Amino acid sequence: MNKKPNLALVGATGVVGRTFLKVLEERDFPFDNLYIMASKKSAGSTITFKGKDYIVEELTEHSFDKDIDIALFSAGGTVSEKFAPIAAEHGVTVVDNSSQWRMDPNVPLVVPEVNPEDIDWNNGIIANPNCSTIQAMVVLKPIHEKYGLKRVIYSTYQAVSGSGVKGISDLKEGMAGNDQCTAYPHPIAGNCLPHIDVFEDNGYTKEEMKMINETHKILDEAIQVTATTVRVPVFDSHSESINLQLEKPFEVEDIKELLANSPGIIVQDDPANNVYPLARSAAGTDEVYVGRIRRDFSIENGLNIWCVADNIRKGAATNTVQIAELLINK
Repeated sequence: MNKKPNLALVGATGVVGRTFLKVLEERDFPFDNLYIMASKKSAGSTITFKGKDYIVEELTEHSFDKDIDIALFSAGGTVSEKFAPIAAEHGVTVVDNSSQWRMDPNVPLVVPEVNPEDIDWNNGIIANPNCSTIQAMVVLKPIHEKYGLKRVIYSTYQAVSGSGVKGISDLKEGMAGNDQCTAYPHPIAGNCLPHIDVFEDNGYTKEEMKMINETHKILDEAIQVTATTVRVPVFDSHSESINLQLEKPFEVEDIKELLANSPGIIVQDDPANNVYPLARSAAGTDEVYVGRIRRDFSIENGLNIWCVADNIRKGAATNTVQIAELLINK
């Protein structure tokens, strides 16, 4: 792109949408014109960005009649299903944060540190992976490249911000002694809920199947993958215990060095001094933090890793903006 792009934000008034704006400003994302779009309910409100007031437009079938180069979507799958193709037909490149297009074989699923080359075959829509998948991919890619991955077992501890404002409200109210359940089937305060999204016929939740399927699409179909995803009473940042079986022998110190030298990763691994990744420390940042890196003695070439990242930033908004940066740098 030889000029600054005209940029549209769809769903800019939600939790992730507001973080879009914050990340765009922090990274000084270049643009010419900015259009902010949302539902009819939010239309007409004002959002201030980089010292300028923008009126929120109602998203309609004609929203992309104007000259727009890139549109960042975070308005849910139903909105993306209807409006992303409309935008693409108008020559807009959509970077979509919903699950709608992730497993479409004609839509690239991209983590910039992992598979940036996949944006080259987009047909107007690029999918942003699931938040819990993104942080895992950043960590697993360098290991898979050097040693090969035979099996991956995910156990996640996911923050309530992943459920939006209702999840945050449920935890706040629960901590105050009011057990409301607007986002979850049970109170989240004082609980760990092994139930993220709906249960499928195979006994897994939709969130668990997202991690399995997206790992296959981004990394390698041949990897054996399973997952258990759990919602925990933490406001921000997802934590993951990742158990791996590698194809080749390894030394733990070599794994630590490999990860420390890989893009987007910060190694925090000094158990003697109680140093390991924490959700509160990761909140508000864009990196993926890894620690508790140790051999799994129960299997050949087994490895355990603890992985933490801000699910609204790297797990959603920042990854989306990074994809947009790849587009304008092409």
